[in-house]
Amino acid sequence: MLGSANMDLVVRQPRPANPGETIIGSAFMTVPGGKGLNQAVAAARLGASVDFLGAVGTDAYGSELRALLGSEGIRTSGLDTAPGATGTAHVAVVDSGENSIVVVPGANATVTGLSEAQRETIGGASHLLVQCELPVSTLVAGVAAARAAGVFTVFTPAPVVPLPDGFLAGVDLVVPNRLESAALTGESDPVRAAEVLSAGRTWAIVTLGAEGCVVAFDGSVLGLAPARPVRAVDTTAAGDTFVGALVARLAAGSDRASAAGVDARAGTGSGVSAVGGAGPAAVSEAEMIDAVRWATVASSLSVTRPGATSSMPTLAEVTAILR
Repeated sequence: MLGSANMDLVVRQPRPANPGETIIGSAFMTVPGGKGLNQAVAAARLGASVDFLGAVGTDAYGSELRALLGSEGIRTSGLDTAPGATGTAHVAVVDSGENSIVVVPGANATVTGLSEAQRETIGGASHLLVQCELPVSTLVAGVAAARAAGVFTVFTPAPVVPLPDGFLAGVDLVVPNRLESAALTGESDPVRAAEVLSAGRTWAIVTLGAEGCVVAFDGSVLGLAPARPVRAVDTTAAGDTFVGALVARLAAGSDRASAAGVDARAGTGSGVSAVGGAGPAAVSEAEMIDAVRWATVASSLSVTRPGATSSMPTLAEVTAILR
């Protein structure tokens, strides 16, 4: 995991405030978050072995986030400490469960490149997850290091920022939501956006909240995966839970293939040819559909609970539903 670590400052309120308006909220809490940390915790709780690469500040929030990662079994040798404040996310959650977020990068903005040790960590992984809450130069360096080592790369384009030409074509899987996919492609139809994003033997999954997600590969949509109906309490980090769970399941499949002596790139012995990825974690259509199913259940559980990392389910909880 190469990503951001923030402390989320969450306020609960009856509705969005209008410009210049003061309204009364009903609750406040601090919750460890940041897209990178969220996805790392989600993946770890679903059984993945995770390294976290990034930075926190010298304040109390930084110490708390480092401790949280350790308590989840996530390795933090690649998590630097930068002078000053840890990143924060200011989250407003309305009673319907929807949220709006303002991120102040803090220490995350200091992660402008990779150390040699961090490059080695990436090279020894099966999957690399990156998001847009770190400087773009770091995303480029991380994906380049992963591609050079044959590591499967997963990109969450949130928040949407200007990207270098060819960057999206260099990742194996891109997972935007409806608004992000439209911003990246100019296509308001998520099906068409998924087709555009997946061109050139790339996987694309466009998440649609309660409507499920669109899954596409190499310019063709494979289908619409439905959401699991639940009563949403707080949608904060639902997308991060989806991505973390998705990659945890893909990594588990990669581990199973390696243990069985299967060549994942050729699909030998699996009955299904691998159709995505540049390296040992190449993914078949059947494996991706299975991973989406797991991710959908994990995400559905997360929205029934408040907070970001505090809402993420365990492997046992997801397995119990899919049993």
